[in-house]
Amino acid sequence: MDTSSAPVAATAQRPRRRTALYWVSAVCAAALILVPVWMLVANPAVLGGHPLLPGLLIAAAAVGIYWGVLLWRRGDAARPRGLPRAIGAWAGLIAVLALVAALAWLNPFAYQPGAPAEAGPKSDLIVTETNTSITMTPDGGRAPTKGLVFYPGARVDARAYQDILAPAVGAGYRVVILKEPLGLSLLDPDQARGAITENPDITTWAVGGHSLGGVAASSFAQDNDDVSGLVLYASYPLGSLRDRAGLSVLSVFGTRDGLSTPAKIDASTALLPADTVFTAVQGGVHAYFGDYGPQPGDGEPGISREDAQEQIAAATVTFLGRL
Repeated sequence: MDTSSAPVAATAQRPRRRTALYWVSAVCAAALILVPVWMLVANPAVLGGHPLLPGLLIAAAAVGIYWGVLLWRRGDAARPRGLPRAIGAWAGLIAVLALVAALAWLNPFAYQPGAPAEAGPKSDLIVTETNTSITMTPDGGRAPTKGLVFYPGARVDARAYQDILAPAVGAGYRVVILKEPLGLSLLDPDQARGAITENPDITTWAVGGHSLGGVAASSFAQDNDDVSGLVLYASYPLGSLRDRAGLSVLSVFGTRDGLSTPAKIDASTALLPADTVFTAVQGGVHAYFGDYGPQPGDGEPGISREDAQEQIAAATVTFLGRL
């Protein structure tokens, strides 16, 4: 009997040994699929926001699926690798895991309706939403001539500012809330220009923003002379606006804000015009300037959200009326 082929057959049937690199690659491929799917399905702010983030998530999931299919088909039998190739492979996997972590970090704070929204829809304003903005216009009466373009805070759903800015609309102003790319206003600090261009009937403009959004709004106000007002919610500029002629500024802050602390707001006075109006919300915190729930690193509030937002909205309406 010919047994010369027996060793060959035994070798062919021997299971392939999976390397650590294979299993880590499988974990990376799974993470590229699961994290984007989780964000797209579980958080309505993702699909309701700027299209850049869902586009990146879909692309990442597609890469993960393709990578997973390749691993499954190839089986990744143990193959000799030189030291440079091994280091490169592991570095690539670490980079993929870092990318997944960055995508998860970009998961936005979703809109959590407060008491005003739960009481029912407002009949005195018209809301128009696109993939890059939310526009609120007074319903009926004289057409508005003053407007506010608002930059949300970092990774905060644009809809989270509808309720706190609704009183300004009720007072006769048009408000445009921007949907920022990846939820980061500094990726497109000039985004307000598009909103201004799309509303040529508005002759007097203010820009504003919450936290990082206020930084972008400050930058835009500094570089654009057709902006008459700047509204800062728990925010401050990075550069000096002291010599910016014709700019009125409102700075509203919470005395228990753990992020834009009162000390930081106080330090910003040297960067703002001398006639800047500062409004302190006693007991207010960072997350009270929108409706998106608590925020890590924030302080402990000493006032209710409803009372704080009533003060914030009133200060905003009064300021816009002076422009």
